[in-house]
Amino acid sequence: MASDKVVHLTDAEFQKAIQQDIPVLVDFWAPWCGPCKAIGPIIEELADEYDGKITIAKMNVDENPETPGKFGIRAIPTMILFKSGEKVDQITGSVAKPQLVDLLAKAS
Repeated sequence: MASDKVVHLTDAEFQKAIQQDIPVLVDFWAPWCGPCKAIGPIIEELADEYDGKITIAKMNVDENPETPGKFGIRAIPTMILFKSGEKVDQITGSVAKPQLVDLLAKAS
């Protein structure tokens, strides 16, 4: 089930979105990407579990090529964690939920 807590970002909204008081995890994905579909439900779960503590966002790389280009994203899915607008860390590929939880722990 899709979480209504996941924010869908565009290139135009990106800079403002990562400048929040709470950390932001951005999932760079595309609809045709099999591993992106596989990790999607985990991203949705995290959005519910971390609601109010960490913003979980998704960015479609096909519709928004500018931002992934700035961060040198060559493979998807790539999840980048931001805190106060600064990149904290990133993970590329379809990973298990514990790896994403470990990534989110770096923001606290």
